[in-house]
Amino acid sequence: MFTLAGSHFRIFRDSDLPMSDTLRPRDAKDVEAAVQSALAEGKTMEIVGHGSKRAIGRPAQSDLTLDLSALSGVTLYEPQELVLSAKAGTPLAEIEALLAAKDQQLAFEPMNCAAIFGGAAGPGTIGGALAANVSGPRRIKSGAARDHFLGVCAVSGRGETFKSGGRVVKNVTGYDLCKLMAGSWGTLAVMTELTIKVLPRPETEQTLLIRGLEPGQAITAMTAAMGSSCDVSGPRTCPLRSPSACRRARSPAARSRRCASKAFRPRSPSACACSRH
Repeated sequence: MFTLAGSHFRIFRDSDLPMSDTLRPRDAKDVEAAVQSALAEGKTMEIVGHGSKRAIGRPAQSDLTLDLSALSGVTLYEPQELVLSAKAGTPLAEIEALLAAKDQQLAFEPMNCAAIFGGAAGPGTIGGALAANVSGPRRIKSGAARDHFLGVCAVSGRGETFKSGGRVVKNVTGYDLCKLMAGSWGTLAVMTELTIKVLPRPETEQTLLIRGLEPGQAITAMTAAMGSSCDVSGPRTCPLRSPSACRRARSPAARSRRCASKAFRPRSPSACACSRH
């Protein structure tokens, strides 16, 4: 147990990061005390939630790891106002389940990095999603995570707590530090509580796949879909294999190898779009 100015942290040696101590603050005051302590001792600090994005980029070299997973919970949710506030360590799965009960959603579609980088299943925390500014395929139409970021309470590198933004979409008080914090990966400040904009969930969804298109035709089809009245999510074009290559890919030997071959050269792409109404 580590004690500093009345604040208590659980401290242990992190097996994934040798020679790095992990602190788990219980509230924003503990976060402030931890940053002040690291600053006084000249130690570097890594900020993590569930660690779902640790595999992105070069591994962090730090003396301390500040684990915000204990700072969890939704502090405000007003479905009529399309506003939600939560502590930085709140799991995205918890927030998405709460919104789904009211037929609402996070329009920036935070992705689940576990399928790509491994690690624990789940999309991580709301703080991690905004700190990394991760967004799904709807970013092209609905905007990135930063575009839904309304307010933040955080601790600066000087160990000072500050607030920015608010709980309304049209907020012009002070500098818009939320946009600065989004995508900063915890290098500018430690976010402790966030306020985001939520949107109604579509009543129906449908995925459309068009095969056998030439590259120009695929682009035309995607352009038409994006210009339609449907809320298209993630239009993309994918190269298709030749019929002979597909037959070879279905053979037991090919299934066991799963290796790329010159026989699998793309011939014609397909256009795919998911529309929401």
